[in-house]
Formats: sequence, structure tokens, C-alpha cells
Amino acid sequence: MSRVALVTGAGRGIGRAIALRLAADGLALAVAARTADQVDDTARAAGRGALALVLDVTDAAAVAAAVERTARELGPVDVLVNNAGIAESAPFVKTEPELWDRHFAVNVRAPYLLARAVLPGMLARRWGRVINVASLAGLFGSPYVTAYTASKHALVGFTRALATEVSGKGVTVNALCPGFVATDLVWSGARNIVAKTGKSFEDAVQALAEMNPGRRLIEPEEVADAAARLVADDTRNGETVVLDGTAPAPKGATR
Repeated sequence: MSRVALVTGAGRGIGRAIALRLAADGLALAVAARTADQVDDTARAAGRGALALVLDVTDAAAVAAAVERTARELGPVDVLVNNAGIAESAPFVKTEPELWDRHFAVNVRAPYLLARAVLPGMLARRWGRVINVASLAGLFGSPYVTAYTASKHALVGFTRALATEVSGKGVTVNALCPGFVATDLVWSGARNIVAKTGKSFEDAVQALAEMNPGRRLIEPEEVADAAARLVADDTRNGETVVLDGTAPAPKGATR
């Protein structure tokens, strides 16, 4: 019987790449996102009866219902990938409480709600994987993204604390910490740079790429490969897996 994975933020970018990789590895898959057509497309691409869930990850009742539906249609969740997240920029003095609260609702509270929903079953079966998609911003400080950086630091802290709590019980909890990844978030950031500086879009993308230590964008498939390794490895727990572009670019990458 296949292990069952639930991936949030799976409509595009990193979440989609992780979902497709886990499906290729033979896991039964539930994919969640707020946008129906995107999550439906990911489920179709994954095949093998993947379950599409339209989900607001900040809604506790909706999270509980999604986990229950997954268990009913596919089986209990064995692998949880908390990928849904937001990233907005603003100087700190213009960071309004609403912006701050949005980041903590999506980037911290949602992983808590999802982990809390699936962890009892994992512990009872003595097997489970919780993978939190954090960021290099969860390990270092960056200007103009105070809310995002603080929320990702909180997610890393949550990962480490929960990993310690479940140690030796068959469950592992780890965080992936990529730098700038070739996704819509980077394209959006590049457009903001263009609007504010007059740079070309290509130069703006390159400026973001060069902020990674490896001076290149990370490919979503690199993050997916790291997630797959964590699923397969029962020894790694409480780790922050850094993806910063210093490793060679994957074959076929053009950035």
C-alpha cells in the first residue's frame, strides 16, 4: 500500500514540483491550494488518482476537513509538506500589523494546524514525515522583508522544537531552506524592481539570482529532490536543509 502525501501550496512553483516528484516516487497524493484550476492541473499531472483540495490553510476547520477527506479517499497522511506561504516586502516602518499578521497566519499558523491534524496518526503508526518549506530568510536577516523573515525564523524554530519532541518515535520533522527559486515569486519580485528602478526584467531577475550564495536561481526540481530525500531518510530529524545555488545546477537548467 502506498504512503500518502499531502502537499500544500501545490498549485504552482515549489509545491507543484514536490507533488509531481512524490507522485513519481509512487506516493499517493493529495494536493492543496487556494486556486481550483491550478490545484486541479497539478492533480491531473500527478495522475494515479491524485486528490485535489481547494484549501485555505489558515482556516482550522477547513484544514481538519481536508485531512479527514484525504484519509477517507486515499488513507491517513504519512507525509506532510507544508509549502504554502506568502512573501511581501515593505520597509519596516511601513509594515502594517495586517501585513505582519498575514505572514504569521500563512507561514507559521498553517503549518501548526496541519501538523497538529496529522501528527497523532503518524505517532500511532510510528512512521511519518513533516517537511516545512522555510527559506534562507529563516536562517539570516534580510532588509525590507521583516515580516517574512520573522515568520520563516518562527517556522524553523517550530521545526526544531517539534523534531525534538517526536525524536525516536518514528516521525521526522525537517525544514527546507531555499534561497531565491525560479518561480512566480521571483518573477513578481523582479517586476517590482523594474517598477522602482527602471531596470530591465532580465537584469532584475539576475540581481535576485546573485543574492543567492551560488549566484544563480534555484530550480524548483532541486527543492523537490531534497524533499524526496527527506521522505526516504529515517535518520535526518530537526535539520535545516540549505539550498543556496552553490551546488552545480541540475542538468538542463538554463539560469
